[in-house]
Amino acid sequence: MAFELPPLPYDKSALEPHMSAETFDFHHGKHHKAYVDKTNGWIEEKGLQGLSLLQVIKKAKDGGDKGLFNNSAQIWNHSFFWQCLAPAGQQPSGKLAGLIESGFGSTEALLKKMAEEAVGHFASGWAWLVLEGDALKVTSYHDADTPVVYDGVKPLLTLDVWEHAYYIDYRNARPKFAETVLGNIVNWDFVAQNLDGEGAARADQQQ
Repeated sequence: MAFELPPLPYDKSALEPHMSAETFDFHHGKHHKAYVDKTNGWIEEKGLQGLSLLQVIKKAKDGGDKGLFNNSAQIWNHSFFWQCLAPAGQQPSGKLAGLIESGFGSTEALLKKMAEEAVGHFASGWAWLVLEGDALKVTSYHDADTPVVYDGVKPLLTLDVWEHAYYIDYRNARPKFAETVLGNIVNWDFVAQNLDGEGAARADQQQ
């Protein structure tokens, strides 16, 4: 057994015009797949058979294995990211809407802050909305770093700000990419579901 490239939770043209099928051909079909293939290439060599993806990520982090960490964490980050997206039309509701209002004042203010975090993040990485304790927090991590290796940080929503996430549809315009994706195709139902603290498990997989 080995880790697999998880299928997209929607047709690759479902998020157009905000994210194209061509982007998914490259971002999911090539970049994400490459992380899966590289991780699988190390599993037997490093004696990691039978571990879940989250276990591999944490073991690589604790052991200072940068190559394995970068690739395995990117499997998880991307698997989570695809679930954060959905066709346009959703809005936060219920408990999530209340937390957003108390923490940021409005959904628009939250999205502006997250877009600013994404645009201001130097070089490659990920912008995140996380739950710490009972409060929402906007943050970002560099390269493949991920909230699943930090105690008390529960992932709710992410935006990939590696250039391969937007170079086809938006060229080098990261601000336009962040504004468009966050403003139109966030899967707020998935974000709300992750308030239960089980978001990490939703992008985990077994070998």
